Amino acid sequence: MQATLIYGAGDVRVENVPDPVMREPTDALVRVLRSCICGSDLWPYKSRPASEEGERIGHEFLGVVEDLGAEVSGLRRGDVVLAPFVWSDNTCDFCREGLQTSCRHGGLWAADGVDGGQGEAVRVPQAQGTLVKLPVGEDSELLPSLLTLSDVFCTGHHCAVTAGVGQGESVTVIGDGAVGLSAVLAARRLGAEQIILLGRHRERTDLGRHFGATDIVAERGEEAIEHVRELTGGDGTRTVLECVGTRQAIETAFAVARDGGTISRVGVPQYEETPMGFAEFFRNLTLTGGVAPARAYIEELLPEVLDGTLDPGRMFDCTVTLDQVPDGYRAMNDRTALKVLIQP
Repeated sequence: MQATLIYGAGDVRVENVPDPVMREPTDALVRVLRSCICGSDLWPYKSRPASEEGERIGHEFLGVVEDLGAEVSGLRRGDVVLAPFVWSDNTCDFCREGLQTSCRHGGLWAADGVDGGQGEAVRVPQAQGTLVKLPVGEDSELLPSLLTLSDVFCTGHHCAVTAGVGQGESVTVIGDGAVGLSAVLAARRLGAEQIILLGRHRERTDLGRHFGATDIVAERGEEAIEHVRELTGGDGTRTVLECVGTRQAIETAFAVARDGGTISRVGVPQYEETPMGFAEFFRNLTLTGGVAPARAYIEELLPEVLDGTLDPGRMFDCTVTLDQVPDGYRAMNDRTALKVLIQP
């Protein structure tokens, strides 16, 4: 079968790899219907050292069950299923606490011999706990929106939930990428009254307005901070959703937070230290967030995607075949695409 491998910065290739095979009675084999490129995939695309051997990549996919291990129940061949971006048994103590990203028997796609999501098929470990059956057909128009529940929309939701966004809140969202726009949509769903989106790409911020943003701040640095303060009577917002992962983004997040407020970060951090010194201590600021346990949120969000109340699939503005995946990476890296959908 064909799958995507990364060999180094800017070097993504689609190659033939061995077909996945069942290894454990808890496995399933899934034929991929839709996959996509994640913003976090761009970090290795920008910086990975060159190597002679490529590594599999991709962690967002949905597909059709082709085969099941003897110990997998609740699923049948032919089911359309969604795979969260971390596989898990969904039964250990961490999973029961809603922290499937810390599952004692789980792991990551495209690591330790497990297939990546950007390919034709995937062996799914711990299939019963990982896969979520979807009540749609293989050709459903909802597939793009459903795919966002594997990672990006659940990540934005996690950001809003951990920040404590609630009815009538004022929120600042930093970043107009797919995660930032997901956070806007999640904040609106949770009842936020004022949603300030920091972003400078018009097509993205227009979609942000569709998702619920009430104000757009196109500046960066001190100018952005001043603009947010102007919009909030000088105080900043009680909740701040940092969806980028850079040092400038987290510094801006602290600066636009209201005293006593909460900053949630879900952008993969590209820094080692955060500005949590005396000034932040004295302002009683809280820093939270982290990697999103998507599996914990799918059942809650799924009905609203199925009935059209939520339409996160609108963030896909480019569709490629598997052979065209390298073009998709270039488009996202060059910011000519917001989020690329892969249709094998």
